[in-house]
Amino acid sequence: MKRYLMVFAAVLLVVLGLAAVLYPELPAQVPVHWNAAGNVDGWGARIEVLMHLPFLLVIGLVWIVLPKVSPQRFTVEGFEATWWFGGMALVVLLGYLQCVHLWAAYEGGFAMDRAIVGGLGVFFVLAGNVMGKVRRNFWLGVRTPWTLANERVWYATHRLAARTMVVGGVLAVAVALLGWPGPLAVAALAVAALVPVVFSLVYYKRLEKAGTL
Repeated sequence: MKRYLMVFAAVLLVVLGLAAVLYPELPAQVPVHWNAAGNVDGWGARIEVLMHLPFLLVIGLVWIVLPKVSPQRFTVEGFEATWWFGGMALVVLLGYLQCVHLWAAYEGGFAMDRAIVGGLGVFFVLAGNVMGKVRRNFWLGVRTPWTLANERVWYATHRLAARTMVVGGVLAVAVALLGWPGPLAVAALAVAALVPVVFSLVYYKRLEKAGTL
């Protein structure tokens, strides 16, 4: 937890420092949304460029509270290191998104679509590398009715998710680096996330039919 708090504090300092430098230089109207082609299709007041900051603060603090309110059979005990690593990856992602939004508002023509899919790709790779270590809980992992209902389904699903997330993340990073169309990266990440969900249902039903649940 100590390392998580240090990373959380560092991310906040970086975000607030960049905001302090760039915000006064921003125009009254800034881009707040981009389409799949990376073109700006939404504008808003300058204050809206800080829209990610409240999410970063809330999620960063909630991540500390969630282990304390978990039901007894679904605590994070036994995989605390993975829990805090997941929290660090998440707050870094949110801080990164806030920083690239600030920079895109400051520097016209910034490739926001590539920056977002690249950041998400790195997050998927990091999360995928530890996904197989996540034990049953209500907050982190592939939490479907079938994984929560059966421990075998949970572990089999998360072993698969570890592979799909890494592959999907690597593909998204490659798309960002090579400048290919953004929807390819979105599709790769979506498939990486959805395949384990479908697998959890199929595997649960297979065990149910075999009477081995």
